[in-house]
Formats: sequence, C-alpha cells, structure tokens
Amino acid sequence: MDPELVGLASVAAATVVQLLTTAGWERAQTSMGALWRRLHPDRANTVESELEESRAVLLAARQDADDPAEAERAEAELVSEWQGRLLRLLAAEPGLAAELRRILADDLGPELPSRGPDEPSVRVSVRASDSSRVYVAGRDQHITEEGGR
Repeated sequence: MDPELVGLASVAAATVVQLLTTAGWERAQTSMGALWRRLHPDRANTVESELEESRAVLLAARQDADDPAEAERAEAELVSEWQGRLLRLLAAEPGLAAELRRILADDLGPELPSRGPDEPSVRVSVRASDSSRVYVAGRDQHITEEGGR
C-alpha cells in the first residue's frame, strides 16, 4: 500500500481516538460515518456505533486503570484497530484520501484539545519509492525482519 495512505490512516486513527474522550467525539463519529457513507453506505451506521463502543472502552480504561500505562495500551489498541479500518477503506477507494485529509483539517482539527505553549507540535510527512521501507511511530516501535533484509 502507498506509504502516504498508511501515514494518513495512522494520523486519522490517532486523531479520532484522541477525540473520543473530548467534547468533539460526536463530530468525529459523524465525520467518520460520512466518510464510510461515500463508499459503503450500508456500513456507516455500524461504524458510528463502533466508534461509540470504542469511546466507552477508552473511557472505562481511563477510569478503571490503576496504572496509566493500562489506559495508554487501550488507547494504542484502539488507534491500531481504527488505522486498520481506515487502511482497508482507503485500499478499496484511494480517492477517499482527499476527503479524509479535508475531514482532518476542517472538521476534526479544530476539535482537538489545544496545546499549551510548551507542548511541541509534530508534523510527519513520509514518502517512499521503489522498494524502500518507511516506519513511522508516535511512540515505541519494535521491528523484527526476517529473510535477509
């Protein structure tokens, strides 16, 4: 798959999951439902319901976790899950990438909690060509390759 689409799906998933515990979560739910409606109208309501379930899981993990790392793991699992869903959607219709970028910039970006002046801003742009590999992570990354590469 195109590394740019992988990066886009990763950013979108992280953004959506981050919004699940904010006042902007319904906007994320509506925006993702609208994205799915463009390709799979029959699945859009299910996606919206699954986002609501993801929100409940994340809120419970944050409330019940004795160790903050447990809540972080729950969040990372949800990001991974939604990244996979977005990747499958973009693989089926790469043209949705432009709409997803618009949603991130116009619909969801303003909903993100604002950072304080001392908090860093990170923007990652990745391009790969031919048989090159690109690995992008917002946290720890462990890569094991086999087969002489």
